[in-house]
Amino acid sequence: MVSIRNLVKKYDAIPVLRGLNMNISRGDVYGFLGRNGSGKTTTMNIITNIIPKDSGEILLGDGQPVTVGYLPESPVIYGYMTAKEYLEYIAYCCRYSGDVDKRVNEVLDIVGLSASRNMRAKTFSRGMTQRLGMGAAIIGNPELLLFDEPTSALDPQGRAEVIEIINRLKSTGATIILSTHILHDVERVANKIGIMNNGVIAEEGAISELLKKYSASRITLHIRDLTHENKLKLLAVDFAAAAFDPNSGMFAFSADDLDECTTRLLRMLADEQIMPSDISIGTASLEEVYRKVVG
Repeated sequence: MVSIRNLVKKYDAIPVLRGLNMNISRGDVYGFLGRNGSGKTTTMNIITNIIPKDSGEILLGDGQPVTVGYLPESPVIYGYMTAKEYLEYIAYCCRYSGDVDKRVNEVLDIVGLSASRNMRAKTFSRGMTQRLGMGAAIIGNPELLLFDEPTSALDPQGRAEVIEIINRLKSTGATIILSTHILHDVERVANKIGIMNNGVIAEEGAISELLKKYSASRITLHIRDLTHENKLKLLAVDFAAAAFDPNSGMFAFSADDLDECTTRLLRMLADEQIMPSDISIGTASLEEVYRKVVG
């Protein structure tokens, strides 16, 4: 759906994008990550033709015209309009060719504003405004959606509502680029991520693949009344890494293969008759991957 090659953009001779490459397949929910000022919004504005690129190539779809919906970080909505009036206005602006009234009702339902359809936008909370902005982005049934920080400055309830909308759009097969600093939200909806650093995509791929690439699987044990001999035996087991915290009595083990690591460790505990008070098995988070990529 999106193929970008060697995208370059400068502001007053200061490079922001330094040869960016990006690949997004149809139906992907793409988590677009990076520090403030890394060029995420600039990239979105170039994709949507809001600003021009200096050089590079952008191909959307298979070369045929692609409809795009865009939610900026802080959508500006005419406060004197009701939710229904605003969506009708946007539908006419984008020359929606179907039944506008029917489509407006569908979108109000998708973004959870059916009960507020006749309320004026100036009375809306931040979360309601964000949902109405998402409604404006999807009103024309676009093939590609770009959401720039859609959950920023929202309370937990507002964030949950926006993520639920993205999940509903995902279930319809929409292709979505989601820029956000809230990595937990990315983990909940995205299947692929791209991490910006120094004006380029420093890492890109499926979340599961990047977790495997950048973070070893980990097992933690809490053991009370451990003998010195058994402590040495545990630390000597062949793992990628092993550490012991004497204050908490916690062991942490890391290995590339979680299943193999778990089997080997549990077998040793049984052989040595060591009884942990607690065992936790899991992998590192997307946040750890992000930190390793951007430094």
